[in-house]
Amino acid sequence: EVQLVESGGTLVQPGGSLRLSCAASGFTFADFFMSWVRQAPGKGLEWVSGITWNGNTYYAESMKGRFTISRDNSRNTVYLQMIGLKPEDTAVYYCNADSGLRHYWGQGTQVTVSS
Repeated sequence: EVQLVESGGTLVQPGGSLRLSCAASGFTFADFFMSWVRQAPGKGLEWVSGITWNGNTYYAESMKGRFTISRDNSRNTVYLQMIGLKPEDTAVYYCNADSGLRHYWGQGTQVTVSS
């Protein structure tokens, strides 16, 4: 059974930091491009960041310098380190796995940035 399980979301104050994790199982993790995608309240999906199997990283322009994506292929886990969080970063953050032929999604983890 394919699973992507996100964790780490919580309430954090503006300017704070969080690290999200996404644990994958049921497929060959290293074969997949991994991304984080978010959905703010009342808005559509927004791609945040992605990472190739060998560590090449990509970011949405507004996340550059604040978010860092990484992966540990030995642990089948992808991470999103976020610093300098802003209220507009409030969203459900989803993990996505994409091999070009197959796509998998996690259930999401809520990040709320508020004082």
